[in-house]
Amino acid sequence: MAKIEIYTSMLCGYCHAAKALFKQKGIQYTEFDVMMRPGRKREMMDRAGGRTSVPQIFIGTKHVGGYDDMAALDARGELDPLLGIS
Repeated sequence: MAKIEIYTSMLCGYCHAAKALFKQKGIQYTEFDVMMRPGRKREMMDRAGGRTSVPQIFIGTKHVGGYDDMAALDARGELDPLLGIS
């Protein structure tokens, strides 16, 4: 199974939606809250090509983008293979 990392903020509805989708699929992830640990925001921006919004989602070494990007992958049937589930 791929390593999942998600940069979030506790006030972000899209962050909650992304985490709920992972939970629904039984996927464990590592969460980095950019509000509680501001240094993580710079790290996120560096990894996400300058994007400043949360969530920013990484599956393995692939930057998926935000929740809308991940939901689109799921709708096309492309998310589960990235996650290593069938």
